[in-house]
Amino acid sequence: MCRGHCWSQLVDLELQRQELEVIRLSTTCSEYQDKAFVNLKCKRLQCDEIWSFVGAKAKNCSAEMKAKGAGDVWTWTAIDAETKLIPCWLVGQRDAGCAYHFMHDLKARLANKVQLTTEGYKPYFVAVEDAFGANVDYAMLQKIYGKAKDTPETRYSPAICMGTKRAVVSGSPDHKHISTSYVERQNLTMRMSMRRFTRLTNGFSKKLENHEHALALYFMYYNFCRIHQSLRVTPAMESGISDHVWSLDEIIQLLH
Repeated sequence: MCRGHCWSQLVDLELQRQELEVIRLSTTCSEYQDKAFVNLKCKRLQCDEIWSFVGAKAKNCSAEMKAKGAGDVWTWTAIDAETKLIPCWLVGQRDAGCAYHFMHDLKARLANKVQLTTEGYKPYFVAVEDAFGANVDYAMLQKIYGKAKDTPETRYSPAICMGTKRAVVSGSPDHKHISTSYVERQNLTMRMSMRRFTRLTNGFSKKLENHEHALALYFMYYNFCRIHQSLRVTPAMESGISDHVWSLDEIIQLLH
């Protein structure tokens, strides 16, 4: 066997070992946050979903590709408007089933009644009522968009927001805090922090499992390591879950 072929096999084995370590670390990070984010004393929460895709966009996927997890995928997130903590997230489709599981997961992490704001997506209405019942101050914020002129300069520009409409669904939410600004800003942070969320690039996820592992690592870093610009501490510190800024070494030490 030639020396070059042996070297190639060693490189492949090392890459496989590193991939397994990353998977093990992401799983550990997900489990750690799952145990840490309980009895949270949040007051105001905002929820939203962010789109991405695995392998190819849904319109370009064959049935065989979709069976392996390829196509459009949505990440559901909740953020505490005060501490900027992301207490839970869910990777799945944008449908009633995922809305149901996401809202029940969120409710199980809270210690008290909260004010909740979501967009005007209908599955939220049923999912929030099923998970929270009447024990929530819930409002929907519906944004009204206008179509931009179809010119070469505006082809990839977002639609123009013409206004918003607020609707109280249950309880007595404070109208000045009916907003999804923080969770939408968090969506932008995700797109800027992870190349697999950046549009019009070839950095998209190739496997659904890898997409989920990347998110687990991202949220661990965001919650425990990244100092929030306005808070000057990490979201985990502001929430009282941690007493210091975590280093990347500390995250890796979770494996031991």
